[in-house]
Amino acid sequence: MSSETAAPTSVSTHILDTSVGRPAEGVALTLSVRSGSDGAWTAHGASTTDADGRCKDLPDLPAGTTHVRLDFAVEEYFVSNEHRVSNQHRVSNQHRASDQQAEEQQDAPRVRDSGAFFPEVAITFAVQPGEHYHVPLLLNPFGYSVYRGS
Repeated sequence: MSSETAAPTSVSTHILDTSVGRPAEGVALTLSVRSGSDGAWTAHGASTTDADGRCKDLPDLPAGTTHVRLDFAVEEYFVSNEHRVSNQHRVSNQHRASDQQAEEQQDAPRVRDSGAFFPEVAITFAVQPGEHYHVPLLLNPFGYSVYRGS
């Protein structure tokens, strides 16, 4: 029997609000795990993003985990007063005529600061034992992107 222990499998994440070019602070998230593609999801941890948009306190994954799901509750972040103020400042600095023309040419919402089109973002990914998975979320009110970081 080896005295060495296997490296833990771990997950970290951070969120960048690309609509304002800043970390998304105060976004609640849950981490769920399952074993096998048909296994039941089990809640394993929860956190809230810090001032740098990061969650540094997610627990290591239990042995046998094959899939992880991160559920980000982003609606509350987007309807918060801080985000509306940031977006109103940004919009007020844009040229009104070009905004009106762009709105008329696109099938887009008339009021862009009206909350989030995606109230939740759920990211599911496969994991291998002993690896670390950093999963950044690039977020704006009408879209998001995610990737495996380092």
